[in-house]
Order: sequence, then C-alpha cells, then structure tokens
Amino acid sequence: MNRSPDAASELRRAYLFAELSEPHLRTLIDHMQEIRLESGNTLFHQGQPAERFFFLREGLVKLFRLSPEGDEKIIEVMRPGETFAEAVMFMGTKGHYPVNAESVGESRIFAFEQKTFLNLLRESSDASFGLLASMSRRLHMLVNQIESLTLQNATYRLVAYLLELIPRNVKTSPEVQLTTPKAVIASRLAIQPETLSRILAKLRQAGLIEVHGNHITVRDVQALRDMVHLPP
Repeated sequence: MNRSPDAASELRRAYLFAELSEPHLRTLIDHMQEIRLESGNTLFHQGQPAERFFFLREGLVKLFRLSPEGDEKIIEVMRPGETFAEAVMFMGTKGHYPVNAESVGESRIFAFEQKTFLNLLRESSDASFGLLASMSRRLHMLVNQIESLTLQNATYRLVAYLLELIPRNVKTSPEVQLTTPKAVIASRLAIQPETLSRILAKLRQAGLIEVHGNHITVRDVQALRDMVHLPP
C-alpha cells in the first residue's frame, strides 16, 4: 500500500494518536490499511467481532442501529479527522461492534488492528497515560454534547451544530457547506427533518443566516453564539 507522506500529521489531529511518540505512531502507520468506500457501502455490521478501529480521512460515515421494526436511528456521523470503534478494543477478545457503519458518499478510511495498538500501550506507560489524558478531554466534550441533546431544545442543538462547522478563525459572514444530507443531520440531532427546515427558515427570517440549498452564510455569528451561551 502507498503511504501518504502526510499520514502522521493527519493522525495527530485525532485524540487517540495525539500523545503517541513518533516511533509508536510510525509503527501504527506501517501496519495500517487504507479502505475506500462508495456511497452506501458498509464498513462493519452491528454484532460483528471488533478487530479493527478506524480513522476517517475523507467523506462521511454514519454509525447507526436498526430498531426491531427496521427503523434506522443514527447514533453519530463521523467527519474527517475523527476516529471511531476504538472503545471496543478495551473490551477484550469478546468485543463486538455495537452499531453499523456505512459510508455517506465516497469515503477514505485508515484501518488499524486493535492488537497492534494495545501492544504499544502495554510496552509504554507514557503512551498509556497520554491516551488517558486525551480520552478524559474527549469524555468531557461528549458529556457536554449529551447535556445539549437531552436538556436543550431543537433550535439550540441545530445552532450549536452550525457553529461547530465554522472555522474558529473566521469572524465575519462565514460560509458553511452542509456536506451531510439534511435528513442525516436531523436524525443526528434527534429532530424531524421538517423541524430542521422550519428552524433554518426562522433563523433566515431573523436575518441570522442565508440559505441556498446546502450552502449557508452566517450573517451574525455572535447572535448565534449568544443563543447557545458561548462567549465571543
């Protein structure tokens, strides 16, 4: 397999690899595989033995479960620079994927053998403690996300989602491109698609955003931040 010369810098964006030493990161890169998926391709199924975890390079991957009636419930939509399925590696040899993973559009993914990563942690206490620090920060972020999903209303959740898409260094009239289908965004935010459309319409009528299909121009970033109680 041809290794990307920028693979190391790409992986450093993810909390799982952020604190690894260069030799340890190089060991993972030497053993990883690159997977290319077309839209609708399945990466793994719920209940399948979990032997690998993944880093998303390009595209989108949705993690979902199916109800007994066959209804799809999206748990998360993974974006470039994020890892997924890594938590299962700490469940031992009986770990199974708790969700299905499917590509939304074309995707490129790095796949890692769990046993390779675990061996690195066994060999290095520094790597283990570095991972614990990174996981603690990620856990704090996820707790905040859960709070917003359970305690705040649909408008709050959608505005927070839009703000996540805005680069931090952009202050005036940032452009947001919704690469994720609106139906998928609605499921991720636990709201109905028609509710999402109504909220976007209200934000547009209030002069906070402009909407042109999947392209959104944010006219008043601070007003949106005020709605979710974020500082400038």
